[in-house]
Amino acid sequence: MRFFNTEGPVRSDKHYCLAPLQRWDLEEVLSLIDLEKYFLLHAPRQTGKTTCLLALMNYLNRDGRYRALYVNIEAAQSARERIEQGMAIICSALGRAARLYLGDARPADWCSAQGREIAAGDRLAALLEYWAGADPQPLVLLLDEVDTLVGDTLISLLRQLRAGYPQRPNHFPHTVVLCGVRDLRDYRIHSSAEQAIITGGSAFNIKAKSLRLGDFSRAEVQTLLGEHTTETGQAFTPQALERIWELTQGQPWLVNALAYETCFDRPEGRDRSRSIGIEVINQAKENLILRRVTHLDQLADKLREERVKRVIEPMLAGTALDAVPEDDIQYLIDLGLCRMAPGQGLTIANPIYREVLPRALTFTPQASLPKISPTWLNADGSLDPDQLLSAFLAFWRRHGEPLLGSAPYHEIAPHLVLMAFFQRVVNGEGTLEREYAIGRGRMDLCLRYRDLTLGMELKVWRDGAPDPLTEGLEQLDGYLAGLGLDNGWLVIFDRRSGQLPLAERLADSEQRSPGERQIRLLRL
Repeated sequence: MRFFNTEGPVRSDKHYCLAPLQRWDLEEVLSLIDLEKYFLLHAPRQTGKTTCLLALMNYLNRDGRYRALYVNIEAAQSARERIEQGMAIICSALGRAARLYLGDARPADWCSAQGREIAAGDRLAALLEYWAGADPQPLVLLLDEVDTLVGDTLISLLRQLRAGYPQRPNHFPHTVVLCGVRDLRDYRIHSSAEQAIITGGSAFNIKAKSLRLGDFSRAEVQTLLGEHTTETGQAFTPQALERIWELTQGQPWLVNALAYETCFDRPEGRDRSRSIGIEVINQAKENLILRRVTHLDQLADKLREERVKRVIEPMLAGTALDAVPEDDIQYLIDLGLCRMAPGQGLTIANPIYREVLPRALTFTPQASLPKISPTWLNADGSLDPDQLLSAFLAFWRRHGEPLLGSAPYHEIAPHLVLMAFFQRVVNGEGTLEREYAIGRGRMDLCLRYRDLTLGMELKVWRDGAPDPLTEGLEQLDGYLAGLGLDNGWLVIFDRRSGQLPLAERLADSEQRSPGERQIRLLRL
């Protein structure tokens, strides 16, 4: 039985999959190869790059005009700045790959013989010169995980390829494809030897083109899921198919992970006589987030990087990006964390990522929360909104100020502490959904607990700005209308300088929105 794959390259005999070579413009790729071009393939992690490269290698070798070799050089990352060790690992990886995929022992034999005598800064170039010249078939080299290399090791690799470029195709690879997460222009490599930052473009200015492997289209998502239906007879309802697309926006790993969690992990999903409905999809999504599976954990870890923070912090706050460098924005797009949405500008790539990021940022404040008795629960386990409000105000009055210091993003510290509290409230029994974007001037929260739905809007009052009450009531009105609610909470964080201590300025009042909805106004 085949299944949805979330680890490593896809194998069509074991995994549901799309035809790898149909995921990019094969005609363009083959044209670049025919023209002896050196080019890049980049895409976020776990989107299918390795699968596509392996498929390309097999295609070219079957065609017979070229001999193609895929080599994963990630192991050389451990060498860091040590060029001698790094080049030895790369050359060894190439030798083993040639023996494995092509049955050709010449590169490995060269490494163990004359290769030892050649300086590290020229060893890879010498190996490629020897191997390309030893066979009349043009050599196509597919190097994967290039951007995992560090410092002078990466610089040496790029410069050796550049130095040998004029010798192609008879005495150097006909074509080299470099594959990684980032585009070459985003490489900012610190050279210890030169005490300088070297850009990828300057170290490898022979690049003809950068190709990006995209996410699945809506039709491709349905095709992939349809393979499961064809093989097992288990159908996805139209609502479930739409929900998977909505949650993932076609991100390949997320599509496979959500489908695997639904169809193979959950008991109701393993019953092939039952269709997959939207409820099990929603629960599967929540399970992936709660477990902080590796893919999502790696994504959340990026939040520590300063260049990521410069974009994500204002996005969460709903403010403008101001002077954020273009390279920082492109970096987040290359990581797959953000995308440019038509008519919206820069936005988080999909709703699952949009949920993961604030949850990751609230982890420390949530861990810092004191024990809180669930006084907001009725005897039957349902949630009482009035008791929840009282509990929150008591918590904020007592613990809000000290907890603000534990939040990793200072500009949105109040948001993070509030979300940490409500994450504790839902505690696996409900959900806390967030909506935010650049320039919206707010963050919207929707707390769902059993039959209760509570809509909230968070706004910040900063120095020099007018009171955001009027704008907040109008914005919250639209948000509540979308949720089908007649009441909600407007929370205004007063971050102006010279204010009274947080506990002393807390205020709670009733307001009416322009649409005559009942609004509980909290000034914190």
